[in-house]
Amino acid sequence: MVRSDGKPSIVTTGTRSVVFNHTRKILRKAMDDGATNALGLAREFVVALPNAGATAYPKRRRPFADEVARALADERNLAELTRVHDPDDEGARDIWEIVVVTGRRLGEVIELRWNCIGRLSGLAMLWHDQTKVGNYDAAIRIPESLYDLIADRQRKTLSRFADEHGYIPTGKERDGLALFPTNYRSTDGTIALSRPWFYSRFRPWVDAMDIGHCVPHQARHTLATSLLRQGATLTHIRRYLGHVSDRMAEHYVHLSNTDLENVLQHVWVAGPGTASPGELLAGDSAKALTKEQALAIAVDLARRSTPAEGGFCTFQPVVDGGACPWNLDCHNCDKFVLSGADLLYWRRKREQWRLLAEGAPDDATADYLHRYFEPTARAIDGLEKALAGLGLLDDALALDLRKPQDYFHRVWSTAFRAADLADAGSREQDEYSDTCTTDGDDLKQDIA
Repeated sequence: MVRSDGKPSIVTTGTRSVVFNHTRKILRKAMDDGATNALGLAREFVVALPNAGATAYPKRRRPFADEVARALADERNLAELTRVHDPDDEGARDIWEIVVVTGRRLGEVIELRWNCIGRLSGLAMLWHDQTKVGNYDAAIRIPESLYDLIADRQRKTLSRFADEHGYIPTGKERDGLALFPTNYRSTDGTIALSRPWFYSRFRPWVDAMDIGHCVPHQARHTLATSLLRQGATLTHIRRYLGHVSDRMAEHYVHLSNTDLENVLQHVWVAGPGTASPGELLAGDSAKALTKEQALAIAVDLARRSTPAEGGFCTFQPVVDGGACPWNLDCHNCDKFVLSGADLLYWRRKREQWRLLAEGAPDDATADYLHRYFEPTARAIDGLEKALAGLGLLDDALALDLRKPQDYFHRVWSTAFRAADLADAGSREQDEYSDTCTTDGDDLKQDIA
């Protein structure tokens, strides 16, 4: 086994396993087919070949350190990747940026087809094949900036095809084109660049920055860790990254349990039932307040609250498991607060009220609906401003990730005695019987 430059390869756990395990498979199949007898190889020779074990590395990849991530995403360094290491602009920088933004495997990005992007209900989407797990033509949402980057690469690919062949490919031909075609093994543009080609550009680029050993797959681990910090569950991460199980996704998570707090739920503003809807109560943007003001409003909301529809209840008797004295009228209660994780919920509410007002039969009704929802609208505006100040607005809009168990918390904290439930059921049944009898008598009188 030799490297791409022709030099002998260093024997690693992976190469040793590949050589011995594949040789075992070949000899075992030859023995089953009877070929070893024809060659004069004894069965004892075949079964004596050792098993080299798994090909997996002894330790998993780690996410990029902050300083390394900044270096790998720096605009000047990215320009160097094209100018020095990819002077023909075959796509090394674009491949790397797609890997970083989407967390896709390197092979999945390199093998992208020309028609890999499109819009679905106005949303920018990326279609790709997750061949490792057998998930083909999978789609994920992508940012507009990445959509524009890929669209620009599409134009470059078509331009090179036209220069090579003298015409613009037809729709059917475009479907078969690779987004990053190679010129070495194919002239029709259907075969993509190889991973060794990308590594031959990526490794010298990393070495020149003197940031230590890095591999592209660490970008996938970095994204998974960032998603978990933002409140994503392993199920969300598994579905987005294309894993077959939560256990597989766990290999990409590099956080302790103390880091699993949802960042979006640490931004709190007053609810619509308070005197100042939208006023910031807690969160990192409290740095704009004075020390005295911060101490005056300091509340451990993360541990002394209970989930409610569209926010959290901070009324301590309810938090401790008691009944709500206001019949769960949370949205008009001054103990109700909104968190960053609830932004999309309230945006949908605002849109519903706008549609109701637009469909009102007269202007007076529309004005009443607008006035009624106005405190809530102010709370939503305040929440958006607080999230924008923290740089979390885009995360809140992209991740609708309040955990389902939050909604069931009230169910688990509210219990009933079986005897009381039986009595309540009996009374309800008696009332139903009385109603049916009365309705039946009235019906007989009406018929008469």
